[in-house]
Amino acid sequence: MRAQNATGSELRQVPTYLQTGSQARQDRNDLPECYNRLRSHSEALAAPLTEEDMVVQSMPDASPAKWHLAHTTWFFETFLLSDHLPGYRVFDPAYGYLFNSYYETLGPRQPRPQRGLLTRPTARDVMAYRHYVDEHMRTLLASSAAAGLEDLIRLGLAHEEQHQELLLMDILHLFAKSPLKPAYCADWPADAGGAPARFRHLEGGLVEVGDAGSPFVFDNERPRHTTWIEPFEIADRLVTNGEWLAFMADGGYRRADLWLSDGWTLIRAEGWEAPLYWERDEQDKDRWNRMSLRGLEAVRADAPVTHLSYYEAAAYAQWAGARLPTEAEWETAALAGVLDQMDDVAWQWTQSAYYGYPGFRPVASAVGEYNGKFMIGQMVLRGGASVTPAGHARPTYRNFYRPEQRWMFSGLRLARDAAAHGAHGTLATVDTHHAALSGAAAAPGAAASDAVQAHSEFARDVIAGLSLKEKTLSPKYFYDAAGSELFEDICKLEEYYPTRTETALLRDIAADIADEIPDGAALVEFGSGASDKTRLILDAAPQIAAYVPIDISQDALDKAAARLRRHYPTLKIAPLADDFTSAMQLPASAREHAKVGFFPGSTIGNFTPPQAVAFLRSVRRLLGLDAHMIIGADMVKDEATLVAAYDDAEGVTARFNKNLLVRINRELGGDFDPEAFDHLALWNPQLQRMEMHLVSRADQIVNAAGQTFAFKEGERLHTENSHKFTPESFAALAAQAGWTVTRQWISAAPQFAVFSLR
Repeated sequence: MRAQNATGSELRQVPTYLQTGSQARQDRNDLPECYNRLRSHSEALAAPLTEEDMVVQSMPDASPAKWHLAHTTWFFETFLLSDHLPGYRVFDPAYGYLFNSYYETLGPRQPRPQRGLLTRPTARDVMAYRHYVDEHMRTLLASSAAAGLEDLIRLGLAHEEQHQELLLMDILHLFAKSPLKPAYCADWPADAGGAPARFRHLEGGLVEVGDAGSPFVFDNERPRHTTWIEPFEIADRLVTNGEWLAFMADGGYRRADLWLSDGWTLIRAEGWEAPLYWERDEQDKDRWNRMSLRGLEAVRADAPVTHLSYYEAAAYAQWAGARLPTEAEWETAALAGVLDQMDDVAWQWTQSAYYGYPGFRPVASAVGEYNGKFMIGQMVLRGGASVTPAGHARPTYRNFYRPEQRWMFSGLRLARDAAAHGAHGTLATVDTHHAALSGAAAAPGAAASDAVQAHSEFARDVIAGLSLKEKTLSPKYFYDAAGSELFEDICKLEEYYPTRTETALLRDIAADIADEIPDGAALVEFGSGASDKTRLILDAAPQIAAYVPIDISQDALDKAAARLRRHYPTLKIAPLADDFTSAMQLPASAREHAKVGFFPGSTIGNFTPPQAVAFLRSVRRLLGLDAHMIIGADMVKDEATLVAAYDDAEGVTARFNKNLLVRINRELGGDFDPEAFDHLALWNPQLQRMEMHLVSRADQIVNAAGQTFAFKEGERLHTENSHKFTPESFAALAAQAGWTVTRQWISAAPQFAVFSLR
């Protein structure tokens, strides 16, 4: 049962089967298609597995993949076909015993810890069972009876989505037990890193929690009710592996004072010293690897930490001088739009016990056993994970597990009481321990100022990036004053085609773009810089009422805004000084307008694909409903043209690349010798991207931000990616983030494209 062509991105992309709001009411006739896509996707998830993979049960909490495929089929047969399709005959009467999960009212069942003993029925028998039930479900869905069964059908769809996630959880646990450490899917998308977390202040008060009337939710999300929340602060991003390494280096798993009593007893009995799936590198015992769906890989410091128990999450929060959020706080923050990495990386532990909301009553049938019977001894997790089907989670969703469990994709974000801290602070308590990152040691004689510098975002990213096995830094740090001037010089080079090609294209199509911009709209530009290209749009679309340039440089914003105010005296200009990849809220003066995003320059190519998807999702949240986006992207072309654009004959790009080291020296007390590194630009055809590196010319030791780092001769520091696209690959990327390409314009060679997204 091996998949021949499925990629990680294809396996991770799951259609939204459960709509909400008015869209769901419009799409009731689409339930047959939703059902077909759901069932096909479950089989696609199982396709990379051998028949041997599908029968093994790695622990009592897990289930074999074959059992998941059969149990979800049994659900449709038992709750829909047997009761509501006249003349239906069950596929095999024995399957009711074999594949019932926990429904006591439906009779006895195979004990859960013994599901791995079911060598029969075979995987082929289970697939025959699925197809038999699918054929009869299509008959039921086409009948008049389906209209009265919509809630139950949607429950069945949601139930199978849950088992799609469980199947991946259980396969990862199984493969992690193998000495071969096989990959489920070698190109499964990695979780993206990002900006350091910041605390966001919320006033609290009397708030409403729970579902407000969606066409489908689980019963434990209701009734909606009011509850009181004191003022609090919550981190906008998840805790990272690098921060977890600092916790470990500070004795996190050896300090009883950090742990709840049951947790301390557990980790001593089990010998825990790291998150689940972490293991020490065989060649370097000071470094850690982790098992993922891609196989065994090095722990990335900037990626969120996952596979934590509640006990571990609570201990880390104690160490960091914070706490876990309550589920009411989490839901309030999610609906306020202040959470990044909300539902696409890891479920997030809360400090709330799992129990029924005030007024909760399970329904009086076997379906009533779905949630209510588990409301004891479990803790609530909120959000969603990288393996959660797209569209399955929502802000009111209540996941729950026992506090010792950690094979699920679980992580944490911090919270704290507002009264004890000033608002809008960074995670200073975490930063204090950041110097303990794996691979970084304190430099001899480091000055006190180095410790202060090490708390800056730049320093944190330098420490984390240079501590990785494959060293890397974000390209956003190219752009200090000298770097910005060098980039302007690059844009004037004969070899560097993107800027002039895109500008010419925008000039040609500005009227077409303007036709799509509604009257009174706000144009929101991400990474606005000097706002030069923006003037082409503003000139063509006088109906634009407001312009919101977002840039990390306050100086660049001030200069650009001053120039624009002189040329457009009636235009409302509301600059926002922020990292555009993590901006959470637009200026108040722009919020009442329809929003049109503008993202020129092919900056989207500097992200990894998961980062690009995360960014485009954050743009959707920032711009709101009915958002429109204009975005520029460079196209795939011949290698010679691409390499010349990033390795010009005059060496300007090389100086631009090496200026990153000059900046580290100036701002972080570094001692890099830029001439000890060579500029390297190369085309990566597999990933369809240009890459820039700095290559060490000899073995050397360098210091920066109070830390020491070793470079071997020929070792690379990866400084930039610039992904190139085809119309098809860009549309697929946008679709993963919930956008649709509605129009595209592509220049003559060297091709550059502008896309209109809705």
